[in-house]
Amino acid sequence: MPGLARKILICAAVDGLIVQPLASKGQTRTPAPVKIKYGDATVTSMPRDQATASPDSTAPTLSFEAFGIIGLFAVARLSYLITITGRQQVAQIRGHPIYVVTDVAVTPCTNQTDAETAIRHTALVLHHASADKVSEDASETETEAEASSTGTGAEDTDDPGAQSDFEPSRTKDSGEQTGIARDVFNNNGGYGRFAQRWFSNKTWLANRRQSLGLSSARVAAAATRDDDEAGRSKREKDEKKLSKTVVRENAKAPPSPTAGESLTPKLLRMAHIWFGTSKSFFFSYDVDLTRSIASRTTTTSRTPLHRAADPTFFWNHNLLKPFMALGDESLLLPIMQGFVGQRSFVVDRQPPQVDSQSDSVEMDNMSPSGPGSPPQERVSLDLRSSERKYLITVMSRRSVKRAGLRYLRRGIDDEGFAANSVETEQILSTPSWEPSSKIYSFVQVRGSIPLFFTQSPYSLKPMPVLQHSAEANFRAFSKHFNRMSENYGSVQLVNLVEHHGVEAIIGNEYERNVEKYNKERPEENRRLAYEWFDFHSACRGMKFENVSQLLDILGEKIGKTGSTVELNGQVENKQNGVLRTNCMDCLDRTNVCQSSFGKYMLDQQLKEEGFDMTVQIDQENSWFNTLWADNGDAISKQYASTAAMKGDYTRTRRRDYRGMVNDLGLSLTRFYNGMVNDYFSQAAIDFFLGNVTSLVFDEFEANMMTKDPGVSMSKMRELAIETSQKIAVEDDKEDFIGGWTLLSPQTSDTIKTSLFEEVILLLTDKALYLCRFDWKLDKVSSFERVELAHIIEIKVGTYITSTISPTQADEAKNVGIVVTYEPGKTDVKRTNTRSLSSLPDHAPTGSSSTAPNQGIFGSITGTTAADPKRRKLAFKALYAHTAISDVQGVERMTESEQANVIASEIDRLALLSRPPPPDTIQTGTSENENTNKGTGNTGREQPTLIQKDDIISLEEAKRTTGLFEQWGHTIKKLVWA
Repeated sequence: MPGLARKILICAAVDGLIVQPLASKGQTRTPAPVKIKYGDATVTSMPRDQATASPDSTAPTLSFEAFGIIGLFAVARLSYLITITGRQQVAQIRGHPIYVVTDVAVTPCTNQTDAETAIRHTALVLHHASADKVSEDASETETEAEASSTGTGAEDTDDPGAQSDFEPSRTKDSGEQTGIARDVFNNNGGYGRFAQRWFSNKTWLANRRQSLGLSSARVAAAATRDDDEAGRSKREKDEKKLSKTVVRENAKAPPSPTAGESLTPKLLRMAHIWFGTSKSFFFSYDVDLTRSIASRTTTTSRTPLHRAADPTFFWNHNLLKPFMALGDESLLLPIMQGFVGQRSFVVDRQPPQVDSQSDSVEMDNMSPSGPGSPPQERVSLDLRSSERKYLITVMSRRSVKRAGLRYLRRGIDDEGFAANSVETEQILSTPSWEPSSKIYSFVQVRGSIPLFFTQSPYSLKPMPVLQHSAEANFRAFSKHFNRMSENYGSVQLVNLVEHHGVEAIIGNEYERNVEKYNKERPEENRRLAYEWFDFHSACRGMKFENVSQLLDILGEKIGKTGSTVELNGQVENKQNGVLRTNCMDCLDRTNVCQSSFGKYMLDQQLKEEGFDMTVQIDQENSWFNTLWADNGDAISKQYASTAAMKGDYTRTRRRDYRGMVNDLGLSLTRFYNGMVNDYFSQAAIDFFLGNVTSLVFDEFEANMMTKDPGVSMSKMRELAIETSQKIAVEDDKEDFIGGWTLLSPQTSDTIKTSLFEEVILLLTDKALYLCRFDWKLDKVSSFERVELAHIIEIKVGTYITSTISPTQADEAKNVGIVVTYEPGKTDVKRTNTRSLSSLPDHAPTGSSSTAPNQGIFGSITGTTAADPKRRKLAFKALYAHTAISDVQGVERMTESEQANVIASEIDRLALLSRPPPPDTIQTGTSENENTNKGTGNTGREQPTLIQKDDIISLEEAKRTTGLFEQWGHTIKKLVWA
């Protein structure tokens, strides 16, 4: 396999940012450097002989070392490079280390000044973090036995010089003579963990430090001797816990920044926290983390990781696209969001008596031991002949499809991808992963109920609302499970929602779709096995041990599903099927049940190896419970921004009032995040994944909301036009001309308003129809029919109703149509497609009910008194370019073109529908005059009803945008942005 660069050097040149891969041990040739051009962020390769950057040739603060590239992104005119600057080893697979990203650097690619400022800041942060780590290591007490770990510790052990989480660039003066001990304390050279721990031992320190002239104070002084006194206060802030530090690149935005650029600082903070300090992303230089053992064997070991990676779990694929065109694979490092954890444990074929405490099963935590930590693992030399040591690894892979946050991504999308979809693999192996020993892999998945539904974030227990038609739901449902059957084989569904109450709505619909799906598939192996287990009812009263009832039901099926077994590099047996578990969030209840399924399968695997877990001394299995609880917390934080509820039971298999109190706090935190923080975070996630363009931030600036890119609006609009035509156009004699989706005020006969909804405009040769559509249920809620012959004027022009955001105040983007007509007996309005009423029957506009809409109150409410003899239908063109349409490749006319085309069609047909004036036949000269009354057209000009004029001009919109509206938007921006 072509080698990935273990380390890269980042520095700023005159014309661009230089990314220089550094050679690792065993590499005979240094990969070519890459240049990111300032401004347009074009990525190009550089000849090796032009590479001037190296750890020894650059000043310590003019470059920094990173462990890999996450990617490159651009917001309007600003571009940024994300690199991995902190990592921690959390596991080892086949001797190769697996890392979690602990910190990142976000470096601007705007100009040399901004780039150098950011690089200098990053270099200082890494330098101080490294100095602190050396000082801490020197003061720790560690034994020589710990130094001979089996490779499951938290330190880096894979590549040359990788000995800590943060490694800044270092320089050595030429000719300087140093000893091994001094080099170890100064982090020079590659002496490994053994040397570091040996020289860090307190006994050695007590006898040797003084003779060497080394002390903690001198080590700290040496690390900071080049810093001046004026920058000390800034450094102290940088030395705080990095998870609370937001890197500020100080990039100066170009003049007149767009709305998206104004949100760039928040986006940079989001990138730093999400990719870095959240510790949610994992990577390996040697192992494909995106595939389970069963699917990984189908790829060749010499295929580059970014080519072998499963796109479903390749989270930085979109961000790496600028580097993929170069053909240099040394920088293409895939990262995966989810969880990776590992523990070791010892089992005994002939367990000793209970009173023999020294031989009990013990665990090995991947992190250094501390207060409350379990006892350290026993070394292999202490094992009896009947004992054996194993590793258990849990790896969860979160899907990039329908990715996002709790209440903003629920259910399913048009392509059949479910929200919060996670594949979890449990691997049982020996610590050395020797090929002659069996390796077991058990895979299970979780995912939201695969139906279209939403839930409001403004409730602690919101009611699910089903969306779209039954046919649309079943189409997406079928796509979802057809894909699962192809990937995993047979599927066993485990539904944990309540049988009664608000959750039963979605549960019953889920069950109906399963039954329908099975009826259409006569093949037994293609049918879905379905088990509805009401978790809350079965475990009421904190009796979570009743989950065993579910195991009693499914135990035999889980056993038949089996595991994937690998021996001598070959797959002897492949898992036949998969368990798909869900609750409402697919978090808390799902965590408890999946851990139980995992434990059941682990017992079966060990039984096959000759070990009976029921007779082991350690029946608490804390090594297993802690691992799965950490997995549940990680997945929960990524989806709901908090740790998992019911975690106390997962960790201890006990439930008490303290766990209930903790769950209450987590519920309130989730409630707050769902209302406040998640909206912008969702927009950022969609942007990083390439689901939307940077226009999403302009749209967010306008309404503090985000749209779902997983739902194809073009398909929905086509379906809405078709449905509206069937409902509204009842006369078969009417010829259908066309249909369009536009924006219209929510209140009829209104122009000034801030509340618009997307409506359907239908046009026939006889009438115009305004259909108000329920987009959640795919139904027409009401429609108005206007005879074309009754239309007297069509105004086309600027239509601005608010100036609170740059997009809303753009005259080119805000164009509308106002159709004025005189109501007649054939003009009707049908509400809910049931009751028919004549439009003139509306409340008289001159009555007292409309009086408050005059003057100041009218400017606030956005309504005005209307001529009782005339009514208006107002339409506003949809934005031609949106964050979603640009990504999906949807081509649309400009806003002005949309308005002109629609107005021209209405005008043409309206004139044809008019009866010729009586005097036209007699004189033949007054047609234009009568036809163009009020339009401004005279003489020999073509007759038209179109008037080109501002509907609401920018100046008028500025005057009428109320103070309360401005204050409200400002408050929203403070809270949500």
